[in-house]
Amino acid sequence: MERKAKKTTGGIIVAAGKSSDREQRQPLWKIGSITAVKRIVLTFQQVGISPIVVITGRDTGDIEHDLADYGVIFLQNKQYENSQMFDSAKIGLRFLENKCDQVLFNPVNIPMFTPETIRKMMECKAQVISPSYQGKTGHPLLISAPLIPKILEYNGSMGMRGAIRSLGIERQWMDIDDEGVLQGMDDLDRLDLLIKKHNQHILHPFVRISIEKEFLFFDSRTKLLLLLIQETNSVRSACRHIALSYSKAWNMLNGLEQELGYAVVKRQHGGSKGGKTYLTKEGLEFLEKYQRFEQNVRQYSKDEFNRLFLEDGF
Repeated sequence: MERKAKKTTGGIIVAAGKSSDREQRQPLWKIGSITAVKRIVLTFQQVGISPIVVITGRDTGDIEHDLADYGVIFLQNKQYENSQMFDSAKIGLRFLENKCDQVLFNPVNIPMFTPETIRKMMECKAQVISPSYQGKTGHPLLISAPLIPKILEYNGSMGMRGAIRSLGIERQWMDIDDEGVLQGMDDLDRLDLLIKKHNQHILHPFVRISIEKEFLFFDSRTKLLLLLIQETNSVRSACRHIALSYSKAWNMLNGLEQELGYAVVKRQHGGSKGGKTYLTKEGLEFLEKYQRFEQNVRQYSKDEFNRLFLEDGF
């Protein structure tokens, strides 16, 4: 009997506030010893959410530096000063359209929900679902991917709430024993009380996977570069999404092709709009194999970690 494929879930973290707002600084606020935006990324990664897209505003460089080793994709809302959170959400939704089965959306100022909350939401079959705690609606919000085009069409004044209402679909609420779905960053004393509990929930093995000969020539960042070249048909555009210099990217690509012994990308020159870059058939096959390898290694690592460290308590 053929096993049904597991639903794929992408994630959007909006970290693009206005410079005059205290919210602009919130992505880089430390909660415990890590920033708010990194805490959300770790929570997403615990349940296998991929790709994770972080929408940035003024502090793009600092946020990219903070998350450089965490395999996320950065998209900047260049109009952050004159736009709302829903405008940033749309940027993420446009990028994730047709890339996953469902999307988890979260503002950066709600960083303390647990992986178990997300896991329960992901297993639900509702098209739109929000967690609730003691009768109050919280975050994150889970949206079925087929709804994305209609959400992107909404131009009303009520943001994401109005877009969901315009769908004509009833949102489902899931009662969760997790006050983190409501906990913002205004009550710092309460955040401090939740840190120890939340750290226990995000306890996980962190595995860095690479392929090497005499030196490393392929890792998670190279993987993202290839994925984004496939998406954008542009090395320069791909670089902007992962905070990578253009010259460094070509060094990585040239080194990869030298070690593999075949072309990974092909360049199409000329035209009124300039040249384009594509993955070769061999490059795409290598990328797909690496993704399967990476997924298998991470799953084995997680299973062994749980068996050895968590079954009898850490």
